[in-house]
Amino acid sequence: MAGPGSVEVVVSTYNNPHALDLALCALRRQSVADFKLCIADDGSGQTTRDLVNTWAAAFGPRLRHIWHPDHGFRKNRILNKAIASSTAEYLIFLDGDCVPGRVFVERHLTLSKPDRFCTGGVIRLDRPTSNAVTREQVASGEVFTAQWLSAHQALDGLGNRLKAGLYPVWLSGLAETLTPVSKTWNGGNSSTWRINLIKVNGFDENFGYGAEDIELGFRLNNAGIRGRHLRYTAPVLHLEHERAYADLACKEKNKETAQQVRKGGKTLSDQGIDRL
Repeated sequence: MAGPGSVEVVVSTYNNPHALDLALCALRRQSVADFKLCIADDGSGQTTRDLVNTWAAAFGPRLRHIWHPDHGFRKNRILNKAIASSTAEYLIFLDGDCVPGRVFVERHLTLSKPDRFCTGGVIRLDRPTSNAVTREQVASGEVFTAQWLSAHQALDGLGNRLKAGLYPVWLSGLAETLTPVSKTWNGGNSSTWRINLIKVNGFDENFGYGAEDIELGFRLNNAGIRGRHLRYTAPVLHLEHERAYADLACKEKNKETAQQVRKGGKTLSDQGIDRL
């Protein structure tokens, strides 16, 4: 397990202050509180900056905000900047449109190993529900209860019921090891040691929107760093929102490139941390 003071949660965001506010609210109620926090901002406006400044009073000096100008989708670059500038040994990645449960950080740390990355699951909320979630509901934990999720049609299927904690943790954990799914890096809910990310040269900045996280996971696997699922025991609530930056053609092309990376055994990104 990563030692005390050696952990940083990296939250990526872009012009979605409502969701970021809820994510930060959830991070304030974690069962493990000894972690640093980095807001990796891909060019958001003043509203997000003001929000982060407000939260700085609550988190204190353990919160930092890194930002670069908005020149299109450059999430990988701001994440590489976060990795390169971090002083933590272990990094947990959370998308700013995802709200983590109370044991999110604890579970990632519990299952951390030197040659492993952990990748979690999501419970997807529809747009009306996402827009209606309040800070009070997050702070109280109400949005993570089975009753609330069921009332908002978010408990369809066995997978979401496992994620909602309807079963004992040992059973959900067992299901994680037995479920036959690929252990890919989920950019909205994943973690590994910083040295592992340096080893593969971080994210590939040649990737625009889509599959950029999957490609990183393939390179980690190629480098001998294997994935471990936390899909049922450390899920996050995904808040649906508009994506003006979405480029489906780019996403499909990136998926093809990612598969070439997987099959070719590639480990280093062409445009990564070493180019900062």
